[in-house]
Amino acid sequence: MINKIRTQLVQNAASILRSPVHLLPHSVQNKALLEGLKLAFKEALEEGDFEFLEGKWLKVSVSDIELSWCISYEDKRLIVADTPVQEDVAFSGNLNDLVLIAGRKEDPDTLFFQRRLTIEGDTELGLEVKNLMDSIDLDSLPKPLQTLLNQLAEFVYKGLQSPLTQSEVVHAYSN
Repeated sequence: MINKIRTQLVQNAASILRSPVHLLPHSVQNKALLEGLKLAFKEALEEGDFEFLEGKWLKVSVSDIELSWCISYEDKRLIVADTPVQEDVAFSGNLNDLVLIAGRKEDPDTLFFQRRLTIEGDTELGLEVKNLMDSIDLDSLPKPLQTLLNQLAEFVYKGLQSPLTQSEVVHAYSN
């Protein structure tokens, strides 16, 4: 029973989260994203590893919840655009796949070749972004964030491993 509930939550996460997330003002979304990036990439920022992104824009889209952000690097700091800009490279994937990538449960290359992660635009820039993401040491994150990310990724991973049949989905929603 718990496995079925987990599977339903994972399979319907995007539709559950879409409306509440869109109610958050863009300024709040941008601030939360920026603080999360600064936390996750603290060491890389200190070492200047984002210089390749200076004067360039990375667009990250969570396609199934219809959210996207544009990220750049300027004056030794990350910035998140308030308004859409012309991106140099764009990464797009669904919520579950991006959680799996962040939690190291899926390899971005595998998802790219399965067409579950798309990368468009400047491929060299995209490769640099991907390599920087791969270089994050999850153990360097604060313990509560590390635990949350690991548990969320594990929850999504297990929820995707046991897909519900169509009759189980119909039965679950009729009760």
